[in-house]
Amino acid sequence: MRLPQPIRDNLQFMLAETSTQLNNLVELLDAPSAELSQRIFDRRGYSYNLKMRIQDACANAVQGSGGTEKIETHSLRAAESIATQLERLTSLIHDCARQLDGCKRRGILKSLSSTGLLDDVVKGIELIRSGIEEEGTKTAMKVSDLAVAMSSKHEDFFEGQSRELQSIEHPDRVLTAFFIATQLNEMSAVLRDVSESMVGARLGRPMQRDRFHLLKTAFDDLGIDRATVAKVAETNSGTNISRIGRSRSNGFAAIVKDGEKRKLKEERKSVENWHEIFPGIAPQILSYRKRGDNASLMIEHLPGFTFDKVLLSGSDEQLKLAQQQLAKTLKAVWRETKSDKQVSPKHMTQLRKRLGSVVEVHPEFDRGRGRICQTRTKSLRDLIDEAEEKESQVTPPFSVYIHGDFNLDNIIIDPSAERVNFIDLHRSCYSDYTQDVSVFMVSNYRLQALDKRTRHRITNVADNMHVKARKFAKQHDDTTFELRLAFGLARSFITSTRFILDKTLAKSMYLRGLYILERAIEHPIESAAKFRLPIRELFS
Repeated sequence: MRLPQPIRDNLQFMLAETSTQLNNLVELLDAPSAELSQRIFDRRGYSYNLKMRIQDACANAVQGSGGTEKIETHSLRAAESIATQLERLTSLIHDCARQLDGCKRRGILKSLSSTGLLDDVVKGIELIRSGIEEEGTKTAMKVSDLAVAMSSKHEDFFEGQSRELQSIEHPDRVLTAFFIATQLNEMSAVLRDVSESMVGARLGRPMQRDRFHLLKTAFDDLGIDRATVAKVAETNSGTNISRIGRSRSNGFAAIVKDGEKRKLKEERKSVENWHEIFPGIAPQILSYRKRGDNASLMIEHLPGFTFDKVLLSGSDEQLKLAQQQLAKTLKAVWRETKSDKQVSPKHMTQLRKRLGSVVEVHPEFDRGRGRICQTRTKSLRDLIDEAEEKESQVTPPFSVYIHGDFNLDNIIIDPSAERVNFIDLHRSCYSDYTQDVSVFMVSNYRLQALDKRTRHRITNVADNMHVKARKFAKQHDDTTFELRLAFGLARSFITSTRFILDKTLAKSMYLRGLYILERAIEHPIESAAKFRLPIRELFS
């Protein structure tokens, strides 16, 4: 870890203090005494003060750099986390001492001492002491392995003592041992968290043990001994996305996703489906590994830019070409994958499912029934129920293979090769193309860019997508496209507010969703082909 000397020194002081407190607890377990307990109690505030010094120093290091001095932000973040965890560990020591306070019997916890749990914590602190001085992750993983071993010892101790509790003469002593063992198991969790923070100093983010081993396996699959890792994103589902590059070369070798095994298994299957159904649009899978409940999926690193970056930062010509490439690709995908099977996207079912999350962020959106003069107003849930009934009467005439999560940052534009690629494909399936069209259009609107030029570009991109999709619908006799799209747009406008904390933007999206719902409900189903929305006004 690369840290300023004052932070490094205070971390060492904190480790020394933690070690001293652990040794006091070792003595206290062997021979409980009021004097030893008081010694632990008296030093409780010192660890807290050291933690605050480290956190303040980290904040000052960031603020004082002024952008001119290169600082190791990953190491600073790790130092803050380690200080917090060490202070948590001393708090656990304090709790153990309080439980033992006043106990005069010697040796009542010999069975606990024999487990070696406390010795493991002492060993873990020594490993951390040396680990913060090294650049790699070898010692950090030793700390993690030690934490895992401690958890196993804790389980064995509990099982053994639970059997003896039924016949033991002094069950209160065993219960005391249980409490201390629980606290020691919490200390193993501290060691695990510190280990993850130490790994984070090297890789840019804390990483669980299984995920680290999966990432290391990815290096092996690429034949890389030493590599650079750059965090790309952390998804709402808990998946981490990183770029892997070779240390001695420019560019990146691959993208690695690590997270829940079920979700990554779904994505691997979806990517494979895309290769079979429409080759060339999905990235190549380089490897798939699983370990416990986690997995890693390594895919090729695609050249180019996400569509949102082109929209926000590209020139007018670059944006125009990106739209042309995307329209050409979508038309080809829809044409090639068109199936007579009718699949309803059930936009209103999706809206109802996510409404709870929307209301958690914006409780004011949970509109109830009311009255304006002599007119009764409907609640949001009433509108959804009515819209769902009408949606069920406009089943799409055909289905196509869709992306399923067609946000701007899931579309890669490669201007040099005039190629479009899709990523994050775990929701791909045969469905109504209004699903992808509506998500794409609203993901434009929710971009938090306020300047007039960018908002104008956003309006044009959304409108252009609508025009292209409507043209495809007309060519394939899809007469209810506009009404189905309305249900999709209403869903996306309202559900997307759960990601928006800006009250002005969120309210604007919510009101647009309500307006579209009311328009769609009021329109006679027998004239569904005549339904139209003022798209440019809605996206301005």
